[in-house]
Amino acid sequence: MLDFNSKKPKLLLHSCCAPCLTHPLEELRKDFEVTIFFYNPNIHPHEEYEMRLAEAKKYCNGKCEIIEEEYDSKRWFNLTRGLENEPERGKRCQICYEMRLAKTAEVAVERNFHVFATTLSISPHKNAKWLNEIGEQLAEKFGIKHLTADWKKRDGFKKSLTLSRTANLHRQNYCGCAYSIPH
Repeated sequence: MLDFNSKKPKLLLHSCCAPCLTHPLEELRKDFEVTIFFYNPNIHPHEEYEMRLAEAKKYCNGKCEIIEEEYDSKRWFNLTRGLENEPERGKRCQICYEMRLAKTAEVAVERNFHVFATTLSISPHKNAKWLNEIGEQLAEKFGIKHLTADWKKRDGFKKSLTLSRTANLHRQNYCGCAYSIPH
C-alpha cells in the first residue's frame, strides 16, 4: 500500500457501466479516494451510452465523484476501421482498451491523481492480461502508477452480479461496441 501521510491516495477508475463498477468500487474505496472516469466512445448506440452513464451516476451517488469525458465515437470508429469482423477479445478490443486507458492515464496526470485503474477486467469477456499490460505501459509513459487487477478473480464477477441486482441496475447483454450488439 502506498503511504501518503495516512491520507488515502487518489485513484482515477475508468468504468464502462454501473454493473462492472460495483465490486471494484466497493473494494477500492477501502484504500483509495476513488473518482470514476466515464470515457467510452465505443458504446453504441448513443442511447445505450446515455443509459450506461445514467446508471453509473445513480450507483455513484453519494459514494464518489464521476467525471464524464467527451463521447468521441468518430475517433473510436477511425481507430477500429478494418477490424469490424474481429471476434470479441480480438485486435479491435485491444485497440479499444488502449484508447480508453490512455485517456484515463492522461486525465489522471492532469488532475493530480496518484493511481489509475479500470473496471474492465471484471468481465469474463475481457482480457485482463492485455488490460494490465497496457496499463503498465501507459503508467511508464505518463509517469503515474497503475493498479493491476483482475476483478473477476475470487468471485468478483459473481459479486458484481449480486451488487447489481441489489442496486437494481440495468445489466446490458453486450460489451457496448457496435460490432458486439446481439442480433
